[in-house]
Amino acid sequence: MNKISTHVLDTMMGKGATGLVVFLDRREPSGQWLTLGVSRTDQDGRCNQLLQGDADLSPGIYRLMFDTAVYFLHKKVVSLYPAIEVTFEVREGESHFHIPLLLSPNGYTTYRGT
Repeated sequence: MNKISTHVLDTMMGKGATGLVVFLDRREPSGQWLTLGVSRTDQDGRCNQLLQGDADLSPGIYRLMFDTAVYFLHKKVVSLYPAIEVTFEVREGESHFHIPLLLSPNGYTTYRGT
């Protein structure tokens, strides 16, 4: 099964970032980005499947865009980053990606999870 998932941990609050909007895009040969899915993190800060329906996870360049401006606005917190984009490459034979994000108002980190 093709799968792209994420877990956003708000390190300032010490818990999952609930309600954060996440976009999944794929770069087309023209260089334009095509949105494949939009989701909102659940109560635990997770999006368990960002690919919509039977979308194909073909080799190429993908990105997750986290709308942190709206998230921090609701928290009444000033943030340096209005959006965070994590770009990654899917290679032939790969079918599952878990891309966690550790988030704070003035910094973030990410890695390839399992």
